[in-house]
Amino acid sequence: MKNGILVASALAAVLSLSATAGAQAAGDNEKCFGIAKAGKNDCQTATHSCAGTSTTDAAGDSWIYVPKGTCEKVVGGSLEPKA
Repeated sequence: MKNGILVASALAAVLSLSATAGAQAAGDNEKCFGIAKAGKNDCQTATHSCAGTSTTDAAGDSWIYVPKGTCEKVVGGSLEPKA
């Protein structure tokens, strides 16, 4: 239970950072696949047309911007789309 709370807190922190990432240059950020909550993805994928349209949590093709070097530290995060 304690690990679940820790992971959830880390994910919440990353997601809150991504809310401000849209205003920053993409050069300071990286796309992180597989961690976006439903409806919180940053942009288009093969299965939906635009930001905020992901229908499932942690969809492998949905991404959000996170600060460079952060994605691979998040459980489930990937710099490449997942099948």
